[in-house]
Amino acid sequence: MGRTLALDLGEKRTGAAVTDNLGITAQPVGFNERTGYKSDLAWVRKLMENYTIERIVIGYPLNMDGSAGEKAKACESIAHKFANDLNLKVVLFDERMTSIEAEKILIETGTSRKKRKKKIDQVSAQLILTGWLSTGGSGGIVIK
Repeated sequence: MGRTLALDLGEKRTGAAVTDNLGITAQPVGFNERTGYKSDLAWVRKLMENYTIERIVIGYPLNMDGSAGEKAKACESIAHKFANDLNLKVVLFDERMTSIEAEKILIETGTSRKKRKKKIDQVSAQLILTGWLSTGGSGGIVIK
């Protein structure tokens, strides 16, 4: 059985987390500096090979009122591209407040400000994946 990969698409970095082999827990697995779609795609392909990924959950940054702003629409676009280019199921999952929660967790664990910048995106991805797992894998908007 393949794993699920979660991505938190930031403006500068994308954080990633994957499920364990049983699909029960989520672990952060790194981040990628964003330089364009081609580098994002290559990095995701590498993660897919390393972890036997069968679906991707992408954080969907809705506005607090539930509407989709510019950032959410950009995530939709990338989700459609990944679904087509990677030929697998991609799910958009509401990520409101995950970055704030991730920073709170990193502060509480004593992570320095310098290290928090590098870890926040992958912890956010872990929170997105944990949230999606809590729905039994049925939450979000399925792209493919």
